[in-house]
Amino acid sequence: MVRSILQTVSIWNRKMQKLIIPGELPDFNSIIDDSKKHWAVYSKQKKKLTWDIALIIKSQKLKPVRKYPIKIKFIWNCKNRMKDPDNICSAKKFCIDALKEAQIIIDDSFKYIAGFTDEFYIDKNNPRIEVFIEE
Repeated sequence: MVRSILQTVSIWNRKMQKLIIPGELPDFNSIIDDSKKHWAVYSKQKKKLTWDIALIIKSQKLKPVRKYPIKIKFIWNCKNRMKDPDNICSAKKFCIDALKEAQIIIDDSFKYIAGFTDEFYIDKNNPRIEVFIEE
């Protein structure tokens, strides 16, 4: 179990928040496969995933970002090595849209997001996505 869900730390006068999304999100191949069935399938899937992640964000009490642009770091803790990293990190779209939906960020355009980084690890007992938002 995660001890501290929300961690706000100050590093060289920068503010950072941490979000933990338990489990794994759909990879790019499964999203494409679903969207080939019917155009509305992807739309429904995106809305549901965005809403589910937004609820997680609300439950972890993240605070709205005040200083832009931000950098976002994703740490993908996967249960195994069965999926390629580029396949896995496509789910960042849902995470960023959920940050916007939960009103943590104003928008996901160039003006508000300076960039993001990805790291990949294996944790078969506790797969999760850790999202660090740096102001």
